[in-house]
Formats: sequence, structure tokens, C-alpha cells
Amino acid sequence: MLSERILTGATRVLNRGYLNGEHTSDIVRLPEPDPDKLYMLYAHVPFCRQLCTYCSFNRYYFREDRARTYFTALRREMEMVAAQGYRFGAMYIGGGTPTVLLDELVATIELAKSHFPDITDVSTETNPTDIGDELYDALCGRVDRMSVGVQSFDNELLHQMSRYATTGSAEETLAAVQSMQGKFHSFNVDMIFNFPSQTMATLERDLELLAQTGCNQTTFYPLMASPLRRKQLAQNIGKIDYTRERAMYELICSTLEGTFVPSSAWTFSADPNMIIDEYVVDYPEYVGIGSGAMSYLRGCNYVNTFSLREYHARIDADKMSTIKHGDPQGRISAMRYTFASQLFGLRLDKQAFREEYGVDVARALPLEMAFMRMVGAFAIDNNDELTLTDKGRYLMVAMMRETLGSSNDYRDQARASLDPDEYRELLVQDG
Repeated sequence: MLSERILTGATRVLNRGYLNGEHTSDIVRLPEPDPDKLYMLYAHVPFCRQLCTYCSFNRYYFREDRARTYFTALRREMEMVAAQGYRFGAMYIGGGTPTVLLDELVATIELAKSHFPDITDVSTETNPTDIGDELYDALCGRVDRMSVGVQSFDNELLHQMSRYATTGSAEETLAAVQSMQGKFHSFNVDMIFNFPSQTMATLERDLELLAQTGCNQTTFYPLMASPLRRKQLAQNIGKIDYTRERAMYELICSTLEGTFVPSSAWTFSADPNMIIDEYVVDYPEYVGIGSGAMSYLRGCNYVNTFSLREYHARIDADKMSTIKHGDPQGRISAMRYTFASQLFGLRLDKQAFREEYGVDVARALPLEMAFMRMVGAFAIDNNDELTLTDKGRYLMVAMMRETLGSSNDYRDQARASLDPDEYRELLVQDG
């Protein structure tokens, strides 16, 4: 689709270097918070029992002693944030696999709730093999949104993703997910589409089995491979074909229609008011704690160290793990950020935009608005709001795919720059 290719190309250009910035050892704390603002707290747990072929998120091989030491440091970093006076309305725990050690996860959530009483929503990720009575008993009442990474119910795809050995077969995964039906306020199943060897038939089958899970939310991510992952996938499995991505997205939307409604461009919920995973929609500014986490505050990106050695050294020295800050965003970049994040959440409030920036969105971003209008992206475009057509939703999926792909590229480079001994220790499986 021509409009998608234009948007993809423009997004890649605009995203060049957006995580670039100054590496410094002088960052002891993040900027002081606005006392009238609620932020979002992101906590990263970078441990997995298996490293999936497509994934660029910061993740290292799980070892219990290493993970327990890390959780202790993570809670110490959380206390540093609390001491600064930050207030959070929500907490998201990502990975990696946050549920590798349930007792440590529980202690981390409990500490967060004691320090930040404004937290109303806690989301965490898990893998199918961690699902069961132990997980439910530990996290019921503590976690509002449980998101399980299924990715596919096709065994061949699971093998190619390097997930089968640790997350189990499609049949085992389906049974595990079904056992959690109705046990969390929001039970989300994460799926992937446009994996190189995936076909329309396997996607249709995934949708059929998804309907049998009993989940009340699902997120279908397009494959967001960094340049390195794209090259590796092309060599080992096949080249990513972006020309079929829209057809796959349309199949997902049409199949889910009637059972789910869109909560964001790629999340579908039984109730449109349910919590979703893309926290930037509700919380434009957020604090990230943990190795490889990122923060966005006062128009600046902040990046934490990817080295666990450096992470622990900084926490032991009573410093946060942030080692890099980007240049402050200019006014145009800030307006683009608001435009993209709000439309990804399916609605831009024009009055709120005017109040924040003192100008109408059409005057602020004439090229962006002209393009979206020309391609038929807006369902509602009046004085009060912008909403999206089905085509507009897909364009936001493509835009977010490229933006997160740029983040993944940065993550790949950061891990590649680790000390060789630490790289082998964390990323090369024993034996």
C-alpha cells in the first residue's frame, strides 16, 4: 500500500537517532517530578529461560541467583525514585519474563504500592509455562492486567521462534491459557502477525484458537524486527514481507469484530475501557527502572545501562541506572509525539492539544494532517476530535512498528557493545 510505504519511509527518517544522546556517568537521579502530575512506572525484568529469535527487548538467560540479586537492586532503585517525590498512577512490569521468580515479583509490587499509593493499575507479562495456580495465588489482587506471550498456536512457528522448548506446544499453551479464564480483570493474549513463514491460513487458525482461550483482551503485534533481526530472519527463516501486512491486519480486525472492540491500533478488548499495554496513550511521561529500561521526561529520553555489572555498581553507589540522556525535544517533535501517541490510542482531543500547545493541530502539523486527510485516515475530523478509519488504524500500526523497531535496533547495539566476557555470560547459553 503506497500510503503505508510513504509513512514507513518518513517514520524511519524521523526516528533516526531519536535515542541518540550523551553517555554520562554523572546522572545520579532523574529530573525532579512535577508534583501535580501522575507518571507511569515501568519496571524491567530482563530474564528469560530461552531467547526468542525475533525478540530485541533487553533479555538475558535466567539464572536464579542472578535474578534474585537483580530484583533486590530493582527495589532499591524504586526507592530512589520514591525519594524524589514521583507519583505514579500505573505500573507496568515487562521483560524478559517478570514471573520467573514469583516471590520476588510479589515483593516488588508490594513495595511499589506502599511507596506509590496512587497506583490503581498494575500490569505484568508472563509466559504460558508460568501460568497455573501458583501464579494466580501469588498475583491475584496484586495484578490487574496479566498479559501472556503466546505469539502463535502453530507448533512449527513456535519452533522457529525458539519458543517451543520452553513455552510448550500449542496444545499445552491453549490449555494453560484456558485455565486462567475469568481470573484477572484483564487477561491479555499477545500474538504476532507477519512472521516470515506465517501464512494467512496459519493466522486464521491462530484466530480460531484464540477464540477458544476465553481471554477478554488480545494484542496482535506486527513483527517489529530491528535491522539485525531482519537480516537473521532472512538468513534462517525467510524475508519479512511487508506487502501482506495490511491484509493480515484486516483479517485480524474482521475476525475479532463482534467479540472485541479496538482499544488501540493493535489491542482489542471485550470492554473498550480496559487497561492496555501501550502506556504512552494514557501517560505521556514515564519512568523506567531496571537494566535497559527507558524513561521519557520533560521532552527527553533517558536510557538505563544494559550491563548488569554496571547496573549493580551504580545501585550500590546510590545512583540510578540511567547512563544516557537525549537532547530535549523541540516543539515540533513534542507535538508529533502527542499526535502519534494519541491517535495510536484511537482519538486525539483537539481542545486538549490546543490547550497544551496554544495552536490548532492542523496549523501545528500541516504536513501530517494533510497526508492523513488525503489518504482517508480520519473517521471524525471536526473542531473537537480526530478518530481513525480502519485504514487509519493500520497506518498507526505501521508507524508504531517502525518506531519500536528503531528502539529494538538501539537495544541490539547496546547488547553488542557489552564487555565480551559479560556478553558471553548473559547471552550465550551454558553448555
